[in-house]
Amino acid sequence: MNVPLSILDLAPISAGSTPAQALRDTVDLAQRAERWGYHRYWLAEHHFVRVASSSSVTLLGLVAAATERIRVGTAAVQVGHHTSASVVEAFGTVDALYPGRLDLGIGRSGHRKAQFGAEAGTPQAPRETEVRDGVVVPPPFDPGRITDRSRFVAALQALQLPGAQPLDFPEQVAQIRGLLDGSFVTGDGVALHAVPGEGAQVRLWIFGSSAGESAELAGRLGLPFAAAYHVAPGTALAAIAAYRAAFRPSAVLAEPYAVISADVLVAPDEETAEYRARGYGHWVHSIRSGAGAADYLAPDSVPPLTEEQERLVEDRIATRFVGTGDDVATRLAALRRVSAADEVLATTIAYDHQHRLESHRLLAEAWAARDERLDTPHSGAA
Repeated sequence: MNVPLSILDLAPISAGSTPAQALRDTVDLAQRAERWGYHRYWLAEHHFVRVASSSSVTLLGLVAAATERIRVGTAAVQVGHHTSASVVEAFGTVDALYPGRLDLGIGRSGHRKAQFGAEAGTPQAPRETEVRDGVVVPPPFDPGRITDRSRFVAALQALQLPGAQPLDFPEQVAQIRGLLDGSFVTGDGVALHAVPGEGAQVRLWIFGSSAGESAELAGRLGLPFAAAYHVAPGTALAAIAAYRAAFRPSAVLAEPYAVISADVLVAPDEETAEYRARGYGHWVHSIRSGAGAADYLAPDSVPPLTEEQERLVEDRIATRFVGTGDDVATRLAALRRVSAADEVLATTIAYDHQHRLESHRLLAEAWAARDERLDTPHSGAA
């Protein structure tokens, strides 16, 4: 594959199943993804919801132990909930046994209290849905539409010690880099060295979903960047543009390197794919309503969305890639071109684990079969 294809896994829990089974399914998918030629296997971090990837670094170690070559990473560690030392020591521990295979993806989700506080719901300038080369770019989702934010606020409180305040995101990124390269010094001038951690062969990534602080920081520091089209389709393309505009060459990268994520579901035919995708709208609604990701429903048990539910999730449904392998691969290639990304990151939620396996297998086959001469990546692999 000239343009790398990778996987983002949330370890989803299907209705009637268990977290233990979801974790076994994650390890199984990772092992198969390695055989199918996927470049990376990244694990999301979500808390107090019905997915099994809450401890992404722990799961990263389990996946690394169960595989041999594929790069394994976090997408992303929510560093507002962690100290810089705990992140570096955890990655250093795994890297000590599986060196040179880890991607330390970090995001600022744990810092974003303001959007769920009094400021939430500030009207945004209206924008019409655009279609670029077949890629749907909807208006940005307004977090103020989430009417019940009590669960999110409670989760933030539970994830932090009483009175603790997260560092500014750029400061925490600087700490993590310093602990990894051995240059970390406290404000009092004391040098500290992470053991394990210092000198770990870990690739640092920054994740973002808009043309804001994360994208600009990744560009300014010359780090690779990942944009979440699957979560924020209205702003992910602008995020990559902001990253490229801010990019400065570094010891890590001579040129910018960006990954874009997409939610996909592939099946042998269009009708089967649409059937297996039935539960997606309700699953996204459970997130957007403020309740958090729920168990993923079986297609036969999914009632129609109400008009109110559909309005809340229509952008995510319109930007999900559902169909045959050839169709989805073609549309993903268009997303890569339109976004100017260098790599595609596919995430798939399905009720049946076998259907999720089939989706990723069919996509890998279709992607490898594409003529990539017209889809040359912008730079070398990160």
